[in-house]
Amino acid sequence: MAAASNPPEIRISRKFNVPREKVYQAWTQPDVFRKWWGTPDSLEVSLDVRPGGRWSAPIEYEGNQMPFHGYYFEVVENERLVFSLSDEPDAAAKTREEAGDEAIIVEFVDAGGGTEMVFTQKSELPPDQIEEATSGWNAWFDALEEYFAKS
Repeated sequence: MAAASNPPEIRISRKFNVPREKVYQAWTQPDVFRKWWGTPDSLEVSLDVRPGGRWSAPIEYEGNQMPFHGYYFEVVENERLVFSLSDEPDAAAKTREEAGDEAIIVEFVDAGGGTEMVFTQKSELPPDQIEEATSGWNAWFDALEEYFAKS
């Protein structure tokens, strides 16, 4: 019998010179999330931050709308978020049961007067898309860093 394989993983750690609560709020307050995620004012950001709650935050990229959305699986205020992610326009976001081992995990850890954000994406992305997805997440986290520098 073949052993089950774990989905590919993207892991990114970033340190921000702001309190953990502020980094958590950037992920959980729609008006703040929009500023670094890149959702235009003309589109709605919806974050129902609770286990089983749905989130939606579309962006515009190269003239096209990408409808990022999913469900929250785990929410520990100021410490951890676990959720699903889909960027398919007509696809339903995966529930916990449908997602299996696939998930986005964002952890917030106090780090020398600031916050270390540890981001993990476990997904069924083909290996050739892992590098592209990692680059995309790093661009979003650069935008998050810029948001903190301006606020």
